[in-house]
Amino acid sequence: MKPTILPYVPPAPPASSSLLQACARQLRTPLTAFGALIFLAVLLTAALADVFAPGDPLDMAGMPLLWPGDDPAHPLGTDSLGRDVWSGLVHGSRASLAIGFSAAAISLSIGITIGVFSGYYGGRTDRSLMRLTELFQTIPSFLLVIVLVAIHGPTLTIIQTAIGLAAWPEIARLTRAEFRRLREHDFVLAARSAGYSSIHIIFREILPNALPAIVVSTSILVASAILMESGLAFLGMSDPNVASWGGMIGIGRDQLSSEWFLTALPGAAILLTVLALNVLGDSLNDALNPRLDTSS
Repeated sequence: MKPTILPYVPPAPPASSSLLQACARQLRTPLTAFGALIFLAVLLTAALADVFAPGDPLDMAGMPLLWPGDDPAHPLGTDSLGRDVWSGLVHGSRASLAIGFSAAAISLSIGITIGVFSGYYGGRTDRSLMRLTELFQTIPSFLLVIVLVAIHGPTLTIIQTAIGLAAWPEIARLTRAEFRRLREHDFVLAARSAGYSSIHIIFREILPNALPAIVVSTSILVASAILMESGLAFLGMSDPNVASWGGMIGIGRDQLSSEWFLTALPGAAILLTVLALNVLGDSLNDALNPRLDTSS
């Protein structure tokens, strides 16, 4: 008997209209709408920082340690160096978002690459790459970031890179699990029978179907990177030449008992941004996962 060769039928991509409808349903929920509005406000603030707060946020703008409301020119007060808190919050959104997205991009690049080869090829390749992943996971992420920043100096680029290098193992494991699950599906077997190369199968067949889980995890990566930079700043390891929310918390920690607003205001900005990212991540998971569809 001749072996049966499966005809190659490419997997149907997710219908864009169905995806848009699922996202629209999620936006109708109050919590998702709140998260989307908060995150949109942060993005607009970062994009229009020079309009909302002209000038250099690191320049001395008034008397030190003015409380909110003491001076109309500085509605949120000034820090111990006389820098305007409102200007720092507005311009700090740029650095904090840049750290979050850049660190997430580094983590995704490393994690997806390792997860793809580990999950698709299996065997010795899988074992070797998973041992490397486990090695990184034995080191506490925050400790690894502190060591890297302490060695190379607290610049914005070093902080982004250090956080990205510490956060990739989770993405690698997630991508590996998705590839191990999908590589035995019928559309992959049919693509192999049709003679397509491994590169085609990886990037055209499996990876697009594994992206929903990875996209959901990206929001968590961005939020975690912003929180990790804030922890570094509280220890005095932020970039002194760049205004960021974490840097404002680090500067205000010496006046925590008296001028508490210096840490409370940037802390509230971080809290709202991280909360919005987590809410949007959960909503994306509900929209992209058909098993969680509750519309019927």
